Amino acid sequence: MTAGDARLALTPPMGWNSWNRFRRQIDEQLVRGIADAMVELRMRDVGYRYVIVDDCWMARSRGRSGDLLPDPDRFPHGVAALAEYVHERGLLFGIYSSPGETTCAGYPGSAGHKERDAQLFAAWGIDYLKYDWCYATDVPSHAFLRMRDALAATGRPIVYSVNGGAASRAKPWSWGGSDLWALDAVNCWRTSNDIWARWDTDGTIAERSIMTILDEQVGLERFARPGRWNDPDMLEVGNDGLTDMESRTHFSLSSMLAAPLIAGNDLRDMSAAALAVLTNTDVIAVDQDPLGRQGRRIRRDGASEVWLRELSGGDRAALLLNRGSEPLTVEIAAAEGVLEGDATYSVTDLWSGSSIETAEVLRSIVEPHGCTMLRFARCG
Repeated sequence: MTAGDARLALTPPMGWNSWNRFRRQIDEQLVRGIADAMVELRMRDVGYRYVIVDDCWMARSRGRSGDLLPDPDRFPHGVAALAEYVHERGLLFGIYSSPGETTCAGYPGSAGHKERDAQLFAAWGIDYLKYDWCYATDVPSHAFLRMRDALAATGRPIVYSVNGGAASRAKPWSWGGSDLWALDAVNCWRTSNDIWARWDTDGTIAERSIMTILDEQVGLERFARPGRWNDPDMLEVGNDGLTDMESRTHFSLSSMLAAPLIAGNDLRDMSAAALAVLTNTDVIAVDQDPLGRQGRRIRRDGASEVWLRELSGGDRAALLLNRGSEPLTVEIAAAEGVLEGDATYSVTDLWSGSSIETAEVLRSIVEPHGCTMLRFARCG
């Protein structure tokens, strides 16, 4: 397998990324601490594998050879040594670049150096590349394909994740016409602008709230499949700005969307509630379901919504969402596609763990900004 091969991500990637919580304030001590925490907290054991360093890891200029250099003060032992540290803990290592002259934060990009950078990433032991559209002049799909080809030429299996950015409205299908073939060259593509730890719009960051991003995912389920995933951006679970309830709902929705589960908080110092959300194996199992069918919204009525996802073995997952500020009774009917014919099902609430008796209509009182997430397991 080489870079971008669908077999590298038959289920959505899981891991951690530095950007949401730390932005520019990153160094090798932080990354090592995160890798250690991922093991100690047993996050690795439930599927989290990738430790990804986002923008700002580079020195301000390339070396005399033309190679990218890590910042000498913040990464004094170099990227290869950091990757080795991560690998020694049974994890995989990811890094960031851009097809532009500079990255979004103004560090050297890969424009004019794609082949050189790809070879360097492979030599360093990189397992995941986030390739972010900033300050580039090429057609996005063409630039992304060229880096995929450069990575593939190294022979190293590298999960390849791209962000089309504002230039393509962050929507790969807007590349248009024959350019849609580029979706077969990448493992994940962003479907939104950058996420913030906000439940809904406050008039200034409408494009970045949890709920606004959720609305942008409606109808995109036809593009997702094993090895090729829609990416509504990283998780904000455990970051300031979301309540524990909102974090739980955010995580549940991401799993219904078959989204990459990339934590974006400080794993070294998080609450028990945040850890419980990130390690709920029943919810993770929905995200990682091998059928690879993304969930879809089947109904919205004011502040209430119902989402449904088909799972392997004839199972279903349903999510009853309350977007509003008051408790709501939300229901789902068997006739909405939850149950099939004469098949029998067991129903489990994936957050309480309780069993629910099947009925033609299931109702749940859902707390503000909360959800009820159900798994309908086919028994026969």
